[in-house]
Amino acid sequence: MKIKKSTSLGGVDPIVLNRPSGLPDEIAKLLRNQISNGTLKPGDKLPTEQQLSRMFGVSRPVIREAISRLKYDGVLESFQGRGVFVKTNGSSSSFRLDEPNLNDKQELAHILELLVAIEGSATGLAAARRRENELKAIKKALDAMARAIEEGRNGVDEDITFHRTIVEATRNPFFIALTAFLESRVRNLIRVARTNTARYEGLAYKVQEEHVAIFEAIAARDPEAAKAAAERHLRNAAARLQLYLEGRTNPPVKQKG
Repeated sequence: MKIKKSTSLGGVDPIVLNRPSGLPDEIAKLLRNQISNGTLKPGDKLPTEQQLSRMFGVSRPVIREAISRLKYDGVLESFQGRGVFVKTNGSSSSFRLDEPNLNDKQELAHILELLVAIEGSATGLAAARRRENELKAIKKALDAMARAIEEGRNGVDEDITFHRTIVEATRNPFFIALTAFLESRVRNLIRVARTNTARYEGLAYKVQEEHVAIFEAIAARDPEAAKAAAERHLRNAAARLQLYLEGRTNPPVKQKG
């Protein structure tokens, strides 16, 4: 490959990042954007860790982790004694999904559309393939959610376990791996939706009815009904999330009765 001199990022000032817990992801996203918009071109050498640390106002370990992720994705490559470079073929070797931005309606819509397609299909397969022990595990998770509601908890962990157990009933390793990856990226999205649900009187019980409908379709070995119930649940979850976003400026009013 042709080695180029280290490329400046245009005198980038320290940047205030939105999600402190995901700083490596944020830096990786910013560097990826620099590559996408042509600031960093194929074959360009990145500034040193120390320089990037000053540019972005973060520690060197954060920079190191961000670079490591981009190398894993096939975006960057390193050469001992020479530094880190933008890969010349510009291809990515893995799928990546950054933590969703709750303020970006289009991004949320795209992610939920993906979840509907994947989880709906997985739930249909689970209904067709589930064994009795798998159905019992799904029922156990369903009951755990019901207990969480009765105890006034948001039930985030129980919700995640319920859907994960359903996907495991597909016995398709690729569905299981993909949904585990998506779960890790959208966990905060799930947490926000569930927490918001708990703020509205009676809404948690309506959500649980959706889960019961999913379970009953799986128990009945009805793939089409299971798929439809899962898709309906996710679309309703999207509507509830929108309710939360609107409620950040307009506080919710609890209904009586």
